[in-house]
Amino acid sequence: MRASVRYVLAFAALCGLSSAAAQVGPDRIINAAREPQNWLTYGGGYDSKRYSTLNQITPANVATLEQKWVVQDQVFGAWESNPLVVNGIMYLTERPNDVMAIDAKTGKLFWLYRYNNSPDARVCCGANNRGLAIHGDTLYMGTLDAHLIAVDAKSGRPLWNIAVGDPKLGYSITMAPLVMKDKVMVGVGGGEFGIRGFIAAYDVKTGKEAWRFNTIPGPGEPGHESWNGDDWKNGGASVWVTGSYDPDLNLVYWGIGNPGPDWNPDQRPGDNLYADSVVALDPDSGKLKWHFQFTPNDGYDYDSTQVPVLADMQWQGRPAKVMMWANRNGYFYVLDRVTGKFLLGQPFVKVNWASGLDSNGRPIQTPQPPGMPTWPGNQGGTNWYPPSYSPRTGLFYFSVWENYATVYRKEEQEYQPGRNYLAGGYTVVAPAPGAPTIGIGRRGPINNWTSEVGSGATVAMDPHTGKRVWTFPQYDVTDAGMLTTASDLLFTGGREGYFYALDAKTGKELWKTNLGGSIVMAPITFQVDGKQYVSVISGHTLVTFALRN
Repeated sequence: MRASVRYVLAFAALCGLSSAAAQVGPDRIINAAREPQNWLTYGGGYDSKRYSTLNQITPANVATLEQKWVVQDQVFGAWESNPLVVNGIMYLTERPNDVMAIDAKTGKLFWLYRYNNSPDARVCCGANNRGLAIHGDTLYMGTLDAHLIAVDAKSGRPLWNIAVGDPKLGYSITMAPLVMKDKVMVGVGGGEFGIRGFIAAYDVKTGKEAWRFNTIPGPGEPGHESWNGDDWKNGGASVWVTGSYDPDLNLVYWGIGNPGPDWNPDQRPGDNLYADSVVALDPDSGKLKWHFQFTPNDGYDYDSTQVPVLADMQWQGRPAKVMMWANRNGYFYVLDRVTGKFLLGQPFVKVNWASGLDSNGRPIQTPQPPGMPTWPGNQGGTNWYPPSYSPRTGLFYFSVWENYATVYRKEEQEYQPGRNYLAGGYTVVAPAPGAPTIGIGRRGPINNWTSEVGSGATVAMDPHTGKRVWTFPQYDVTDAGMLTTASDLLFTGGREGYFYALDAKTGKELWKTNLGGSIVMAPITFQVDGKQYVSVISGHTLVTFALRN
């Protein structure tokens, strides 16, 4: 693929960048909490808490936040990237597959690397890229045509480029890679095109593949019996979002997408492992240590693309290593991340596709009759946007879609390479007869687009009970992620363009500003020259704030 690097600053500035870009090894990411001035990985640390120990911005002074600089994406559309910040340098992807190095204090661009995707690229759900990983002085980016690229962090020059999957068959990479030890890991998207999903690890220096874990087990592999006949060959199970890692247990955790075809589970009988699951892998070998499936034989597109959040806490009077997971299917889960044992599961929105969970966390499914609504709807009670956990408050924070349902339609569909493989469609339930909604079929939208129906909210949940502690309602449904800080602030946003600072203990609104575009990602925070900054993407604009001088 053709690629280009554009420099926009003088040589002296580039020399400054070279000296500022210090080596980032896995030990630094393991100890990310010790250097809160940086943001070293997608989730802020391997545990994906999105919690920062920075506390210069407080409930008492947050109202004096002011805009410091702005960067615009050059490609229109929802910008879902998560920036990294290393020693005053911000590294950021923009649509579809560009990499930028920016002065995190001023927003000035040091260099821009532009990757030209193959015309064979077929991507579900938007030409999105969610960010980078860093190891040493090397950045890693997945591409929409299913390549993995290594880029020099000091110069922006590509170092190596390998093919991970075949874009003609619908394989793509939209997630930010995850680096640990001497490997960089990615998962592939493309379930809506009938791919067979996988997670793969590559040598950080050479790009040589170290191992590959198929998210759909083949003949002779554990879990293959959960598929019927040859259904496994085109069963989806994509990996859309970056996983988490426990260095003490040496386990890496990944959420797996829905099985294919999406909306006709009768066409693929069985549990369809490891779709709609979290898998715990040995990062050295790629071998499966345990799995937990949230939605067996999913017919609702409830893929488990959410971020696994790791924390150590007291559980029923004993120390425990837990994983918290607000799932698209409408249930909040707590698992033992050592063994995968189910500890707790509670619905956080209206649910009627299941009447509850059994003692092992398996749903007791109650499929609705044809033409009747299913809660939550196709986009779920929540989705991929990152949550946060604050060890100070002990609360788990995430976005929810309230009062949202869809009606599903099943069809039989034969797999054709590179074509949509959905086997049905859905229509959003209107709030009143005749109100406009969106419906999806095999050929795309079937009605005029307005917006999803329902309302949004930011929720604080007690993970010990699965009950809400507070709810901050929003006007529209929300796709925003969360950021919490040691000063008990919660930063988030909404589709109407507002960027909020809330009291993390009570949910009280402390400050807001309208940035004009939907916020479809999570904020980050960092510090340069003693000043704390908060950055957030609104529409196709990255805006950075700090306290008034």
